[in-house]
Amino acid sequence: MINSGKEEKTPLQEKLGVLADDIGSLGFKMACLTFGAMTVHLLLEKIYYGESLFTMAIIKEILNYFIIAVTVIVVAVPEGLPLAVTIALAYSVMKMKDEKNLVRYLSACETMGGANNICSDKTGTLTKN
Repeated sequence: MINSGKEEKTPLQEKLGVLADDIGSLGFKMACLTFGAMTVHLLLEKIYYGESLFTMAIIKEILNYFIIAVTVIVVAVPEGLPLAVTIALAYSVMKMKDEKNLVRYLSACETMGGANNICSDKTGTLTKN
């Protein structure tokens, strides 16, 4: 198992993955809604005033609407989320150190934070299984 390099996701990583997927899908839906609403508004306005729908100005305007929709998708993803999680885990490592617990991996603090009782061998080392 050590040679395979296969790492399991921690519960926090799994929850953040679900949250990121939800935010991404919501951002995509809102971008599609924004693009559709702006395009329909433009076309209905041009039809109402009897203007031609197939001009270069209309195509440029629709392209601008598409750029706005892509911007909505990009802005919807929080880029500071992984950094905030890392800082929170580093803070928990320091708190565990104050309680005389040396933590080797940041992700271990996440699972150890919910433990009430810890059983260890005579060396005090906690290992998997």
